[in-house]
Amino acid sequence: MVLREINAPRSKTGSTMNRRWISLLFGVVVLWLGFTAPVDAAAEAPPATAVFAGGCFWCMEQPFDELPGVIDTTSGYTGGTVENPGYYQVSAGGTGHVEAVQVTYEPSQVSYETLLDVFWHNVDPVDNRGQFCDKGSQYQSAIFYQNEAQRAAAIASKATLSDSGQLAAEVATDNRVAATFYPAEDYHQNYYKTHPVRYKVYRFSCGRDQRLSQIWGEDAGHS
Repeated sequence: MVLREINAPRSKTGSTMNRRWISLLFGVVVLWLGFTAPVDAAAEAPPATAVFAGGCFWCMEQPFDELPGVIDTTSGYTGGTVENPGYYQVSAGGTGHVEAVQVTYEPSQVSYETLLDVFWHNVDPVDNRGQFCDKGSQYQSAIFYQNEAQRAAAIASKATLSDSGQLAAEVATDNRVAATFYPAEDYHQNYYKTHPVRYKVYRFSCGRDQRLSQIWGEDAGHS
């Protein structure tokens, strides 16, 4: 009788209760680990955007596209007063917009300061009339900051360049608060890829690469 009681099977109720307690304990442990696990803020950061105007937007996509951490570049128009402007409106100079490029990038892979450095080496910072052979307000160089961090970085970067003694004149590039960015027509996007011969002819005939080499030497941005 005693032996039978010792070897008697456990009740189903007791077994079910034990499983419930084990499941509950497991859930508490998993939840605790989720709250205490370190989070890499940079890795979790979503893609960011930056907007730069450097004259002809065709020529500003490639330098950023080649930069590790850049996801995409888009040619477009910004800084003006007309909604949904078109190329011929902007190029005529009557809308207040400038040709610009919007850069989408991973902050965990490339910093905004690095983007600024690439920007400077692909523009003529002292030309206040436009860029290279393209003259007019629609071709002026500018940095369009989108938040306080970008603003501070843009101001610091411009000050560093101004104090470097590398330029023969005062920096004419503006720091401007970001405005609505309007993507340009499809045929303007990735022009250096879709029309490589025309693109190279334009850069050379406009004197872009020649002037960049004159300003920046071996650090000049090129096609």
